[in-house]
Order: sequence, then C-alpha cells, then structure tokens
Amino acid sequence: MQTIAELLAAELKQPLNYVQNVIALLDEGNTIPFIARYRKELHGAMDDTVLRNLADRLQYLRNLAERRETVKNTIAEQGKMTDELAAAIDGASTLAEIEDLYRPYKPKRRTRATVAKEKGLEPLAQLLFAQEKTCPAPEEAAKEYVSEEKGVNSADAALQGANDIVAEWISDDAAIRKTLREVMMRQGKLITAAATEEDSVYRNYYDFSAPLQRLQGHQILAINRGEKEDFLTVRVEMEDSAALPVINREVLGFDSAAVSFVRAAAEDAWHRLIQPSLINEIRSSLSDDAYEGAIVNFALNLKPLLMQPPVKGHVTMGLDPGYAHGCKVAVIDGTGKVLDTTVVYPTFGERQKKEAIVKLSAMAKHHGVEHLAIGNGTASRETEAMAVEMIHGLPGVSYMIVNEAGASVYSASKLAAEEFPDYDVNLRSAVSIARRMQDPLAELVKIDPKAIGVGQYQHDCPQKRLDETLGGVVEDCVNAVGVDINTASASLLSRVSGLNGTTAKNIVKYREENGAFTTRKQLLKVPKLGPKAFEQSAGFLRVPESKSVLDHTGVHPESYAAAEKLLTLCGYTLKDVAVGEIALLPQKVTLLGEDKVAAEIGIGVPTLRDVVKELMKPGRDVRDDLPAPILRTDVLDIKDLKPGLVLNGTVRNVVDFGVFVDIGVHQDGLVHISQVCDKFIKHPSEVVAVGDIVKVVVLEVDEKKHRIGLSMKQA
Repeated sequence: MQTIAELLAAELKQPLNYVQNVIALLDEGNTIPFIARYRKELHGAMDDTVLRNLADRLQYLRNLAERRETVKNTIAEQGKMTDELAAAIDGASTLAEIEDLYRPYKPKRRTRATVAKEKGLEPLAQLLFAQEKTCPAPEEAAKEYVSEEKGVNSADAALQGANDIVAEWISDDAAIRKTLREVMMRQGKLITAAATEEDSVYRNYYDFSAPLQRLQGHQILAINRGEKEDFLTVRVEMEDSAALPVINREVLGFDSAAVSFVRAAAEDAWHRLIQPSLINEIRSSLSDDAYEGAIVNFALNLKPLLMQPPVKGHVTMGLDPGYAHGCKVAVIDGTGKVLDTTVVYPTFGERQKKEAIVKLSAMAKHHGVEHLAIGNGTASRETEAMAVEMIHGLPGVSYMIVNEAGASVYSASKLAAEEFPDYDVNLRSAVSIARRMQDPLAELVKIDPKAIGVGQYQHDCPQKRLDETLGGVVEDCVNAVGVDINTASASLLSRVSGLNGTTAKNIVKYREENGAFTTRKQLLKVPKLGPKAFEQSAGFLRVPESKSVLDHTGVHPESYAAAEKLLTLCGYTLKDVAVGEIALLPQKVTLLGEDKVAAEIGIGVPTLRDVVKELMKPGRDVRDDLPAPILRTDVLDIKDLKPGLVLNGTVRNVVDFGVFVDIGVHQDGLVHISQVCDKFIKHPSEVVAVGDIVKVVVLEVDEKKHRIGLSMKQA
C-alpha cells in the first residue's frame, strides 16, 4: 500500500522528497506563508496555493487512514475480519468505498431484515440465495419455516421475510453499490419542477432536466436552495433497465428453482433500499463538490480584491451615501488618520444639495483633499452626481466608486468601537470607505471575508471549511505584501504568519508604551512572542524606522549574514542598498554564477534570488506592479448606454456563468461566459480576476430590470 506522502506526490505531480519535507515542516508547526517564502530549497518553490492543497489533502488522507483503522478494528472485534476484506479496506481510496465495505458489519437500527432474522428465517434466505441445483421450489422450502409461535403465519410470510433478508444482503454488497453509483452518475438525470405557482428567482428550474454528470455547480446550489425554500421539487431518475442487469449479473444463479425468487429480491433491493440510498449519496456528493467549487471560486475572487493596488499617501474624503440619515463624510490624511467628519443631505432637495457642495468644497480645500471615495450602496447615484458637480470646481480632484460590502458590518463591530470610540456607527463607515481606497488590504482584513460579497452561495457552504479557506487567502495576501509593524492595526498584525490575536494586541500595546519599533529584534521583547513566533513572523514585518536597511525588506533575519556576505562579494555595502546604488547586483551575481555565490554565502539558489530581489527594492509593495484603479471625474448614467458603446470597467465578481463588471453606472453589467473570450473556457476565472481593468462593449440594456449585457471578446 502506498504511503500518504507517495499518494500526495502522485496527485500533485511533485517529487516525493519535496512532499515529505513539506509534511515534516507542517508537523513542526510552520505556517504555509513561512514555508512558501523561506523554505523554498526544501520544496522546490511550490506556491501558497499548492502548499495549501497539499495541507488539505494531507488532512483528508490522515482522516481516511484513521477511519480505515477504526473500521478494521470494529470488524475484527466482531470476529468477521478476513484477509480479503482487510485488503479491500486497505485498497479503498475514498471514504464512500470504506463505508460501503463496512456497511454489512455496521450496527443497524431495526430493519425488515432484522425482524425476519428474529423470526428464524435467515436459514431459508441462505438456502434460496445459494440457488443450488438441488434447491426445492421456494414455496415448498418456506413451509418448514411456518411457525405461529414466531409470528410466521404462512409460507408467503416466510418468503417475504426471506426476501427482506436477501434484499438487505444485496444492498450491503460493496461491489454492487460501487458499480451502481458509477452507472447512476453516467445515466441518471436530475429533474426539477415548480412546487408553487408563485414567481421566484428559481423560475429557470420550474421545468428543468439535466444528466447528473453535466450539472454545473451553480445549478446544483440554486436547486438545493430552491428546494429548501419550497419553490422546487427535485427527483433523480434512472431507468431500471440500466440498474437491474448490474445486480442480476452479480447475484443470479443458473438452473435453480430459486432464481426467480432471487430476481424478485434483487428488484426489491434496488427499488426499496439501493436506489433511495444512492440518490441521497449522489446528491450529497454533488452538493459537496459544488460547495467546494463555490469556496474555491470565492477564494479566487477574494485574493485579487484584497490585492487591489492602493491609492496611497493622498488626503482622501470618504462618502457613505444615504437617504434618511444623509451622506456621512470623513476626511483622512495619507496615513489613514481621521482629520474631519460631517454629515450632508444632498438627496433632500436642490437647496440642500447646493449647501452640501459648498460645505464639502470648503472642507476639501481646507484639508487638501485629492480623491473622493464614494460607497456604492443606497443613494450612491445621487451622491456621485453631487460629487461630480463639486469637483468641477476643485481642479485635480478625482473620485472612485468603492465597493462598500461589509462596511456596515465593520462599523457596528466591537473592533470599530475600539478603534473609533468617539464616532457614531455611520461616521465609522465613511472612514472605512475612505481607507478602502487608500489601502484595501489593511481595511478589508477587519471584516469577515464572507461579508465582502464576492462569493456565490457562500452562506449555504460548510462554514468551517469556508472560513478556513478564506482565512488562508487573507493570510497569504497579508504576508505577500508585508506589514509595517509601527502603523499596522491589531487586525492586520493578527494575520501575519506566526502571530495571533493575543500577540498582535501585545505588539500594539508594546508600541504604545515604548514608542515605535526600531529593530526587528525588539519583537522578542513583546510578551508571549517567543522564538518560534519570531521565526515565523519576522520576515513579513517591516520596520521602516530601523537604521538597518535589511529590516525594511522581506529578507528574513536568518539570512542577514548571507545578505551582507553577498554585498561584500559583489563590492557593495548596506549603505549602497539604502541609497539605491546597487543597480548591477543581479548582473554581478550572474557573472559569478548563482550556484557558486549561493554556496559561498551559505544559502540555496531560490533564497539567493529572493534576497537579490529584496535588496534591489527595499520596502517594495508587490501591489505597485498591478494596473492602477480607475479614477473618474465625470458621471455616466444607464440612460447613456447604447449597444456598441465601448468602455473600460473594473471586474467586481467572477462566477460560474460570467463576470460582473463595474462600468460606472451603479449597476454592474454581466459578461456571460460565452462573451468572455474567443476560445472555449470552463470557468471565467481562467481569463479574468476581480479587480482587473477590462475593455467591454455594451450588447444590450434593459433599464426597467436594470440589466446590462456586456462583451469582452467583441471589444
């Protein structure tokens, strides 16, 4: 039998020694970001995604191995274990296969077969199921088992009991179940119908049929929800002609008087026991796959959303639009510190709108506002119109519509109350919107990823699995960017490799009591932050106030000596790094030979390349290489859209059936998957990601239903 490491190596197409190294690193308590970034020599530079897949599968296979041993021990305790059965259990590659093999030995609730056995009918069932040539006619054989005392009043009753026992044996046969499961997946159909005359979002499924193997994840999730909300009835159908021959091949004998009895028992087993059970199993399996697909899709969308390029260092005015309670406004400086707040009422009438423009213009001039961040919620359209009118009198000022999903969740949270005890909930929301423009990652980590709104049926998914996956995405993003230890919030710090909520709060407290950190080594003075946490976190924490330029980079302290040796070898010093005078460093390393340099300074080639990259741009932000967000100075209305119009837009969400694009009209347009590109794709994420700037052409506009059809391939 293959080891878990061998199975993983084959599945992930990675060398066995790399997989074994990663398993050892995980078992030692190292985090995925740390392994991905600082242990490349041990795993051949696998990225975060591959490492997380490996960790997930490792957990699954270990759970599978644990269940395998439990099942074997339980059967052995019953004295029913055979070498053949043990080999079959050892060879099972999925939980379903193990459970099929365990099924005959599993303690059962009282069934019709149990009752029949209690009446002493098991020997009759065995006699008939064996289908020997000498077997008497079932009606004759059954007469011996008629017993008033045992509640068997007639030969027919005895045969019915024997039928129940044989049907259960057939149903418990692992090989039959496995084959029928495969046949049902190939030939079965899922059929849905309306359970009500009421119109709903599930109208597409009021008369729907599709082969099981062709169902899409989003269809399965929509059907499940429609059934749960009593809008749909759902059934799975498969022709008896596809199932019964499979069973008969396995159980029917020849030239025996009992053959017709066994054939009838097989039919009963299929209709009463196997079919309903397999339908439940298959629907559950399809749902699990659909949930996993939705979770993967959410993770794919979340990563680029978190990694949106920041609009750093500018004084920004955040506007949280609203009708009844007005538009909440907050001005923040280039570091995110709140300078001013107010509330204006531009939707109350023309006079109030003019007053709002005067008031906000004065505030913008006073604080030197360069950008406006406008939330995309209620009254966003009117607020944007007012903002455009206002910035015509403020040269150089531009605006951006910011996705405010989750802002209200944050503003009402305990965290927001701790951060802004002097502001009411509504003003906190305006601050959050402004900060989302300045540094999306630093602000969005304060919110539960599920509230950010780039998923598909996320509330139906297994929440523990969803939280783990999305938490991993947030962790990867935070560590890929790096964190300024002297300005980061506790929320941001808690996502750094090796840190948790307690150590993050302790860092902030230490900072408040002792002033800014001036070296990475100071981290070891933080309460409850020991050597292991330091090892895991230090490389991801930047200390701009440090005199050592290496503390500004992603070079890990364990590689400081190697970095200094490298500079000396190439004729440079740390001072040259600080002033940016090492332009020829990569060429010098290439001339000397990477392998030779790495060996001389005592690190591996992958680490050498990372060190060179960090020394070339100390404190660089990986997000700076991405396309800048679209800043606007004019407003567009859905009425302005005409088929054929070409626009630039920002991808807001990527789902199974297409891409939602913000083109600046308060209603995201949909690029159907067929309009994403010229080649065949299984999923739009193969081509596009959240946050991408794309060119689209308008195909159709339905003002009443607020629907906009777009095409990327025709643009």
